[in-house]
Amino acid sequence: MKLLILGGTLFLGRHLVEAALARGHEVTIFNRGRRNPELFPEVEKLRGDRDGGLDALRGGSWDAVVDTSGYVPRLVRASAELLADKVGLYVFVSSVSAYADFSRPVHEDAPLAAAADETVEEVTGETYGPLKVLSERAAEAAMPGRVLVVRPGLIVGPHDPTVRFSYWTARVARGGEVLAPGNPARQIQIIDARDLAGWTVRMAEAGRAGVYNASGPDYTLTMGRFLEECRAASRSGARLTWVGEEFLLERGAEPWGELPLWIPESSETHGHFLRASVERAVAAGLTFRPLAETIRDTLAWQRENEGRPAPGKDGVPQPDVTLKPERERELLAEWHRRQ
Repeated sequence: MKLLILGGTLFLGRHLVEAALARGHEVTIFNRGRRNPELFPEVEKLRGDRDGGLDALRGGSWDAVVDTSGYVPRLVRASAELLADKVGLYVFVSSVSAYADFSRPVHEDAPLAAAADETVEEVTGETYGPLKVLSERAAEAAMPGRVLVVRPGLIVGPHDPTVRFSYWTARVARGGEVLAPGNPARQIQIIDARDLAGWTVRMAEAGRAGVYNASGPDYTLTMGRFLEECRAASRSGARLTWVGEEFLLERGAEPWGELPLWIPESSETHGHFLRASVERAVAAGLTFRPLAETIRDTLAWQRENEGRPAPGKDGVPQPDVTLKPERERELLAEWHRRQ
């Protein structure tokens, strides 16, 4: 298979390239060449810009394209329209944020988020989901019946440019008393980027179109089990102190930001964000490596890159807003006093 990847050198994209090469496919990547340009010397590299600089794509043809970097519908439309007669399948990496209502678990046919103003292109926490929805529709309009929409949840593992998962692997590995938020029985969902990449490549091989939630695992993973697995993998002897969500909210702790993977169960709008149905993707062959392997590999990657800032958008390091040690100690001390 000849596979084109829009992106290909940061996180999911680089795992897609590795998965495709491992299965013997011919890979082309299209990007601006700004991040990790030394990667994959064996693949064809086309340089350009999605905003008005697509000319490098005009001369090629591929069996499938995977769009890992589409956030603005105008730009997704331009790519899909240009490639409509050059590729057989357009794979668009969307997000579970595309859904409108997380007051209950979502499935692929659940209502989608609507944009208040469809002309807005700035990607923020409020516009991200609606922009993904509009981008999905733009791809489908350009290539009707030939679009695979993948809606992942939280993608994790080595080379993750965020700290939403790696905060916990690093924090538990550091040891001591760890502030664990909310209910240890609260469900969470994550997917290793390598599992998502491998499945996406297999779906492209099969020419599968349609919409699939792609998170995991295929069992109910709780926050308690996740942190216990972090402790086992790091052998740190960390002590978990579970702190009630009412107290944390009262003290101004920021869900998802200061304390990644914590969404209060009392949230009327996002209480079930980490409970998307993945039955359709599992039936289509999505599989999951052991959680311990993802944690160990993430820890190893973190140790290799200790001290280096996470690569944010356009190579600008993103600010680390996670819970700082002194703030953690203050919250734990007050929690113990109240108990």
